[in-house]
Amino acid sequence: MQNSDTNIISKISHIHSLCADFLRVELNKTGLPNLASSHGFILYLLSQNKTLTMREISQKINRDKSTTTVLIKKLESLGYIKTASSPDDSRIKLVSLTPQGISYNEATASVSERLKKNFFNSLSESEIKNLAVTLDKISENFSSIN
Repeated sequence: MQNSDTNIISKISHIHSLCADFLRVELNKTGLPNLASSHGFILYLLSQNKTLTMREISQKINRDKSTTTVLIKKLESLGYIKTASSPDDSRIKLVSLTPQGISYNEATASVSERLKKNFFNSLSESEIKNLAVTLDKISENFSSIN
């Protein structure tokens, strides 16, 4: 059984690597910079939420405060996001997309759709639903550790 367990974990890691390779190639084709997946996820989160605090971003991307700060600074230096102090509490940094960040998200939407199409290509709706439930359970296993 242990060999099978290790094989599943290895396959998940391999799939993650394949997705990263796919994104790198596709973004290169469109002339967009190849950002780390955490950068892309931050840009996506900001497209779904007008403004987020640094703390909210850290929690959503599952990174510590210092790592999130580095990611945010890179995106800000590239002109994709802007930060500002909260009017209610100057210790709280608010993060939002710039027009360039909005354009980046619009340009990557088709790349994202192609990734999803390849990812789920041979799976039925039922298999996708079961996979989502299973992955949620695995994720929850790690949430209970911290």
